[in-house]
Amino acid sequence: MAEAYITESMLDMFLYESGQNLEQLENLGIECDKSGELSEASVNEIFRIMHTLKGSSGIMMYNDITTCAHSLEDVFYYIRESKPKNIPVSDVVALVFDSCEFINGELDKIRDGGQPDGSSEALVKANKEFLERLKKNITDGGEKLPADTRKKAPEKFYIAPAVSSDTNHYHITIKYRSDTEMANVRAYTAAFSLKNAVADMYYIPEDIIADENTAEAILADGFHIYVSDKGSEEDVMRSINQGSGISNIEIERISAEEYLNGKQAGPGAGSGDILLPGEQEEPAAKKPAKKASKRSSKKAAEGDVILAPAEEKPVSVGEMAKKAEEQTAKPAAPASKAPMPTASKQTFISVNVSKMDEIMDLVGELVIAESVVVNNPDITGIGLELPNFQKASAQLRKIIGDLQDVVMGMRMLPLAPTFQKMNRIVFDVSIKLGKDIDLEIIGENTEVDKNIIEHISDPLMHLVRNSIDHGIETREERAKTTKSPRGKITLEARNEGGKVWIIVKDDGGGLNRDKILAKARANGLIGNRNEKELTDKEIYNFITLPGFSTKEQVTEYSGRGVGMDVVVQSIQDVGGSLEIDSTPGFGSTMTIKIPLTLAIMKGIVAKIGSASYVMPTGEINEFVTIEKKDLLVEPEGRESIIIRGECYPVIRLKEFYHLKEGYDDVELGTFIVVEYEGIKAAVFVDDLVSEQEIVVKPIPPYIKKIKGISGCTQLGDGSISLILDVGSILKGLE
Repeated sequence: MAEAYITESMLDMFLYESGQNLEQLENLGIECDKSGELSEASVNEIFRIMHTLKGSSGIMMYNDITTCAHSLEDVFYYIRESKPKNIPVSDVVALVFDSCEFINGELDKIRDGGQPDGSSEALVKANKEFLERLKKNITDGGEKLPADTRKKAPEKFYIAPAVSSDTNHYHITIKYRSDTEMANVRAYTAAFSLKNAVADMYYIPEDIIADENTAEAILADGFHIYVSDKGSEEDVMRSINQGSGISNIEIERISAEEYLNGKQAGPGAGSGDILLPGEQEEPAAKKPAKKASKRSSKKAAEGDVILAPAEEKPVSVGEMAKKAEEQTAKPAAPASKAPMPTASKQTFISVNVSKMDEIMDLVGELVIAESVVVNNPDITGIGLELPNFQKASAQLRKIIGDLQDVVMGMRMLPLAPTFQKMNRIVFDVSIKLGKDIDLEIIGENTEVDKNIIEHISDPLMHLVRNSIDHGIETREERAKTTKSPRGKITLEARNEGGKVWIIVKDDGGGLNRDKILAKARANGLIGNRNEKELTDKEIYNFITLPGFSTKEQVTEYSGRGVGMDVVVQSIQDVGGSLEIDSTPGFGSTMTIKIPLTLAIMKGIVAKIGSASYVMPTGEINEFVTIEKKDLLVEPEGRESIIIRGECYPVIRLKEFYHLKEGYDDVELGTFIVVEYEGIKAAVFVDDLVSEQEIVVKPIPPYIKKIKGISGCTQLGDGSISLILDVGSILKGLE
């Protein structure tokens, strides 16, 4: 069983690399669909990816994933070899996407701790039917099918190869770096890539997959492969799959007698037939003595694929525990005489996300500790000049700031993978809705905190679907206008004022203001407000309310009145906001504004009585002081102030939170002008204390949730300050 030898690190590596391969596969499918053709490079790359997925899943013994990958690999094998004309590209892309969807679903089950128990039968049948249709088109066109160069694996008993004068024998030693993980699996990959390229081979240690302890032996003594073949040293070296972790590969020529005597001597070596865990093999030789007549070595080029070679069939589909897979690749081409490449040092390592979170938490605690030390009243309250202390504290502040920037940078990831996933959404939904749509991506290399990316992926997907379903017109409707027959959705990301703006724009029909207003009126959402005073933006915001939909018919993608309210809530959960703008007849623009990170931010500390509150600087426009005559009081008691001809409603935090302390006289305090999603107000506080970086901590669960409070933080004097949720406070003014 797979559980007998699959380790947690192997599983993590399998899931990671399979996810990367599937993501690349989807992107290739999108490119082929856009171009309307299957380029040679795309076919080769898709074949390689499916081959790798089949090999890695075979090693992990996930049979249905292997079967699915195998069937699609066969399709691209014939496309690659026969190069047929008039291939139905859309059908091929659909097969690729269907396979991606199935394998992704199985991987999700594995990530959740379950078993990949889905059936690939329907997919395999569809792939085989398409392959038969493809072969029929080839033969009907008067062409011959490509010869199947794949051959059956030999039975598991050893027959010494015929030794002739032109047969060479080699001893290959592969060295791995001391920090290499799963060296036994990497050695398996190297051996597997070599087995069908040479006449005969065996290797030491033997049980490199079934016995995990062989990894230590390989790191200590290297992995030894003995080869008998007519090819040159360059040919043999060229056939070895050089995965990551290899530091050096050395090859030396040995005599035929040494090779044969060592092979038949006894246990200790793996057979030339690469066996799966649980299979038995003929006893093999201990390591024969070295006798080199010629030696060459090289540094290995590092790659990413670990669990399977790029161009070899790893295992069979139907008899995974009985046979080795038949070979798919052509015989290796003669090696060029060019010098062997030199490997560069590894510049990336994999780190568990939980460890990154712990480091971020510790940096946050360090920021708090630095603030507590520097602002300690025992030092600052005595009025002494301490130049050496000030220099040391400034240096400490600089080091902590640099450390914070480095850790923040480690958590920052580009939006490119998230944006590329939208290609698949546009492809699927546009086909089902019968619309022709192009997706333009701008600024995909913009970086955001990993936690934020995880929160905005689903909202972004929903906005793109809405643009396709609600925004872009049908082919018939666009034909009646001067617009291009193909609709266009633009997905853009950019940095603006310390925040990241993610914009989803379409060139569709735009939002229908009158229709939205009528629906809002029918649902009782307008209340006592004057409809004529409502701005377009306020009307458009009605679509974000729960249960609101102008769609008359419920479809797979819209009409239920759920979705946009969840989108807004998800965006607000990470401190972001959604702005909606539209021009009737020309399209709509949805703008998500999110912070770069959630862990540490800059804020203004303000006092109301003895209590302190923090406001994020990104939501503050300015600070003003006024005289009593500038305060306007309406008959019902509402207050407002006028600044440079613009009126701002007044929010007194003392009254908002029913505090006993705090100024009532506006001339004694300060107004902080804040803005959130276009709503502006003047918040009255007693005093401004300082601007500082704050570490955001959640409110403890045993404390009842309070409106307008998003978290808390510890200040330099050790006191606890509440962080104001400006958006929540200003929403009450609408």
